[in-house]
Amino acid sequence: MTMLQTDFQSLIQKAIDSKTKPVGSLGRIEALAAQLARIQNTLMPVAASCGLTLFAGDHGMALAGVSAYPQAVTRQMVMNFLGGGAAANVFARTLGVDVEVVDCGVAGEPINAPSLLSRRLGAGTANAIERPAMTAVELDKALANGRAIGGDSDHDTACFGEMGIGNTSSASLVAAKILGYPVADLVGRGTGLADDGLKRKQALLEAAAGRTPDSLPADHALMEYGGFEIATMTGAMTAAAGAGRVVLVDGFIATVAALCARELSPGCAANFVYAHRSAEAGHARVLEALAAKPLLDLDMRLGEGTGALLAWPLVQAAAAMLRDMASFESAGVSGPA
Repeated sequence: MTMLQTDFQSLIQKAIDSKTKPVGSLGRIEALAAQLARIQNTLMPVAASCGLTLFAGDHGMALAGVSAYPQAVTRQMVMNFLGGGAAANVFARTLGVDVEVVDCGVAGEPINAPSLLSRRLGAGTANAIERPAMTAVELDKALANGRAIGGDSDHDTACFGEMGIGNTSSASLVAAKILGYPVADLVGRGTGLADDGLKRKQALLEAAAGRTPDSLPADHALMEYGGFEIATMTGAMTAAAGAGRVVLVDGFIATVAALCARELSPGCAANFVYAHRSAEAGHARVLEALAAKPLLDLDMRLGEGTGALLAWPLVQAAAAMLRDMASFESAGVSGPA
């Protein structure tokens, strides 16, 4: 941290401590307000608008049985998003958040819908249990697509969500390789696998992990095991942060995308607000590796950006506290002795 940054941090803390409250009494909201001030480089941060972008893509490994749901559900859920019927849509409408849906590579023929943004790289990735999920060219295109989407928004806060049957398996493998962890430490039930299904998933992912060295850089991990939607989200996160926006990071899969983004573009990490701790097994391990402390812990494991959406009112409250709350001096209230 430079001297100027240190001086500004002192100004932020002084502004927060001078509000009409005991020092530290708003807990994590104070830390969040300070982060917003640093991101926007102002003592008057704004959280006026938020947009949710949902990235959808299919995974070749889903056909091997790593999920409790058939691959066709990805496409069906895209139509549900477009029709406004998913949990993400309901939460977004309730909170006044705009929703955009992106086809990054859903299996089958291209979806013809006026409100769908098509950034297809194919009809899903290859089966990463047996071979690389995507080529280097496909990865570069996915990252570029994401950067274009993440950098083009009028919202001051960005939420990113995903849909793709098999993508908890993909995320587990990507995180395991970047962090050098055994994949078994990161594998969970995903969409709700029973015990026998979980054992099958663990065996399949162990086989997939055995194809490559124990540790890989983020770009190689994405190429070997990632999904088109995860790679596109990674690019979007880097660009949104680079444009000075707050990035609300959702659950396990979004946090793995954030892990990749931090590896590929380290400066973006300062703009990431970790929304919630997912009930998915690997999420706690990845958060711990990132030294990230999420705002919420609601036993959620849906994805779709739902946890990020629920954290949006906390971002608004934190910005308003620092921007609008009276100080002891302005309110004529006596401070501590």
